[in-house]
Amino acid sequence: MLIVSNITHRFGARILFDEANVKFTPGNCYGVIGANGAGKSTFLKILAGDIEPTSGTVQMEPGARMSVLRQNHFEFDAYPVLQTVLMGNKKLYEIMKEKDELYAKADFTDADGVRLGDLESQFAEMDGWNAESDAASMLSNLGVPESLHYSYMNELDGKVKVRVLLAQALFGNPDVLLLDEPTNDLDIETAMWLENFLADFKNTVLVVSHDRHFLDNVCTHVADIDFGKLTLYTGNYTFWYEASQLALRQRSDKNKKNEEKKKELQDFIARFSANVAKSKQATARKKMIDKLDIEEIKPSNRKYPGIIFQQDREAGNHILTVSNLTKSHEGRMLFKDVSFELEKKDKVVLLSRDAVAITAFFDIINEEAQADSGTYRFGTTITKAYLPNENNRYFENIDLNLADWLRQYSPNANMDETELRGFLGRMLFSGEEIFKKAKVLSGGEKVRCMISRCMLQRPNFLMLDEPTNHLDLESITAFNNGLQDYKGALMFTTHDHTFIQTLANRVIELTPNGIIDRMTDYDSYITDEKIKALRNEMYGKVTA
Repeated sequence: MLIVSNITHRFGARILFDEANVKFTPGNCYGVIGANGAGKSTFLKILAGDIEPTSGTVQMEPGARMSVLRQNHFEFDAYPVLQTVLMGNKKLYEIMKEKDELYAKADFTDADGVRLGDLESQFAEMDGWNAESDAASMLSNLGVPESLHYSYMNELDGKVKVRVLLAQALFGNPDVLLLDEPTNDLDIETAMWLENFLADFKNTVLVVSHDRHFLDNVCTHVADIDFGKLTLYTGNYTFWYEASQLALRQRSDKNKKNEEKKKELQDFIARFSANVAKSKQATARKKMIDKLDIEEIKPSNRKYPGIIFQQDREAGNHILTVSNLTKSHEGRMLFKDVSFELEKKDKVVLLSRDAVAITAFFDIINEEAQADSGTYRFGTTITKAYLPNENNRYFENIDLNLADWLRQYSPNANMDETELRGFLGRMLFSGEEIFKKAKVLSGGEKVRCMISRCMLQRPNFLMLDEPTNHLDLESITAFNNGLQDYKGALMFTTHDHTFIQTLANRVIELTPNGIIDRMTDYDSYITDEKIKALRNEMYGKVTA
């Protein structure tokens, strides 16, 4: 059990947490949510002891062990990969080190023998003889091949390092596990393995993630940080979101009688209880939701952007024709002989095991890069908008306020400031914020400006390269909802599982040896055994 007592934390005059009191209990996974800047990562750092709170205490049961997914990717550069993972269980690692030192002593004494016997006993109790094989298995499950297990951490690229540090956090069955954005840089198969691992984990987990599918699959509770308060809710993220939205609608409906509101809430809980039986944590979570007091359901104070994409004109049936498009980069083939046609009913997710390939493809068809060979052609009725993954070039060295920055992308040169304020206001830029200089925006603010730009262009074909990057859960959810209502054609890529599953009706995967093109939903695509085998073949290797 992890007990937070009267935690208050301030940054100057700003209060992140005001006397937070909560108990995190074994067998549960808590998704820590809150708007950007609310203090989610800071809260985990306080729990881990990396930051001292202004006041209050954090307590664990005596002898309990906490493990943390570390964000410092250089901390273990001087150590081999396997050793880095073993260091995740600090006590076991220290026993192993001391044992090795004693066995290596030239002047071994009787006292050393007694100490060694004690260490061997502790080592056996902690299942130390299986530690290296367990660590190696953990690494392999997280996509780190055996050939790298004895390499040094400074020899690995950033994405592999992240997986090693995740293995370090998971290793040795910790009593409390703190994970900050654990699915970053994980491929489909590895993220699914992590979901299953955490669903079966018997101890306490706290996780910060912007991946709603991940939160839904692993979390039994939501820990909501809002207005300096920390509140626990039973259920996963989707349950919390839909419950809070229902409560908000009910609060605004003054004409509905209390009995009707209560019945509506009871029906909502019953529906979610039935759905939860399909989840990986079905039994425990269903019992908790069945016992949920409807008084626990509160309206959210969150602000959600108003993301609405409208078309100036409806597209004809022909959207895009791609013929034998090929692109290489720094000596490696990104994609080869890519050919397909898009029609107006298509909502396409682009996949690749190499993110550079997708960005290169988008840049080529938006005339920001050149293909090695091949052609592409848009339909004559197409009005397109592109949201790139890297947007700094749209903001660097531009001494414009947000209203004037947006005006330069308007199809209507005479658009007045009221209309521009409307587009920016939908993305939560209000009041004097629209006079903020574009070049000083944060990453999330830049993405919100780019979304305003896309809405302003009123396209019938949208292209989105990792559109959820830098956005908080509220913006991601609003973006997802807006795209579900969008009537135009769509081509996008994202690591957000829910985004893909709720939007895509077609999957196109770019590989060095061609493409895989299927009219199907995402979940069917990633679980189809024949497609799995084809994917491995197309990438030129077979993986476990």
